Amino acid sequence: MRHFGHIPAASRTRLFHQEPAAFTADSPARTLAVALGATLYSPATRPRLADDVRKQAARGVASMVLCLEDSISDAEVEAGEANLVHQFAELAAGSGPDGADVPLLFIRVREPRQITDLVERLGETVRLLSGFVLPKFTETRGRAFLEALAVAERDCGRRLFAMPVLESPELLHLETRAETLAGIASITGKHRDRVLALRLGVTDFCSNYGLRRSPDMTAYDVKLVANVIADVVNVLGRSDGTGFTITGPVWEYFRPGERMFKPQLRRSPFLEGRAEDLRTALIEHDLDGLLREIELDRANGLLGKTCIHPTHVLPVHALSVVSHEEFSDAQDILRPERGGGGVLRSAYTNKMNEVKPHRAWAERTLLRAEVFGVAREDVGFVELLTAGLAG
Repeated sequence: MRHFGHIPAASRTRLFHQEPAAFTADSPARTLAVALGATLYSPATRPRLADDVRKQAARGVASMVLCLEDSISDAEVEAGEANLVHQFAELAAGSGPDGADVPLLFIRVREPRQITDLVERLGETVRLLSGFVLPKFTETRGRAFLEALAVAERDCGRRLFAMPVLESPELLHLETRAETLAGIASITGKHRDRVLALRLGVTDFCSNYGLRRSPDMTAYDVKLVANVIADVVNVLGRSDGTGFTITGPVWEYFRPGERMFKPQLRRSPFLEGRAEDLRTALIEHDLDGLLREIELDRANGLLGKTCIHPTHVLPVHALSVVSHEEFSDAQDILRPERGGGGVLRSAYTNKMNEVKPHRAWAERTLLRAEVFGVAREDVGFVELLTAGLAG
């Protein structure tokens, strides 16, 4: 797999100063946590799920969650489990032995027992599974999930990751938040090698207070939610070796149809006036708010995003590409001769880079550059987005 691997090689050469590197399901966890990018959720009950997975992979999706929890009714769980077993067999039949044409696949379960049960029922096709998403995660509830995952790993003989979802009322409520965060930090720390990333369940946060943000508001405009995100990053997203990758919340809004831009924009992505055309298209499709939220996600320490519609994937990935200016700053900060610290003027002569305070940022930026690439100096979001659509 490779981000932007679905676009022609000539286009990647034109767009990237440093192209995104290839990765597989067996790559180091540190790489995969960044490579998740826009994680597309799909109900596990979809009758043509295997075809959907292949189609989205061909369009640049690198990670998917097949959901047995909130996206389906209680009465559909048994049928959803059976459908997953069938669809994994369909995927395996049409994939190579390494599963390189399949995105990172995770199953969102409801109960710990489903983990061991599904791994057993999947049999040989478990090779296409990267792990499980664990809902409403707290220290108490999470322990049983993680223990079941350890058993499943042992039984199938392959690495399986956990992605806990932080969405419980105990985390939201002020009087229990600190204790809940400390408990989550404790249990995830004990299973650090197994926890790939932490996901935020902002819809559940809002539900507890009867709230729903409009398409012109980001999660950070809802102060109740913004405060929880800040506390989660404060405790669980530190750059001192104790933290985890924390992914951005879901964006709920989309328009009917799978393509979000005007046909002429896809046919002629490098025409004059493209930025204004793109801005108009985004506003028409309620995605200007999504773009603002993605930027705020990164500013607040989050990486990647939960997505419930295919049209959200490419904007997340286009905004994940490292700019040439960011790359230049990060490289300067991390030069061996800068190890003693100090302050230097950026190569773009528009800021001061402080070596010690900015070191963690630089390391994180270069990891993102490895996975999503570095844009050429004259290439921006518009070019990346439209080239991705053309691909």
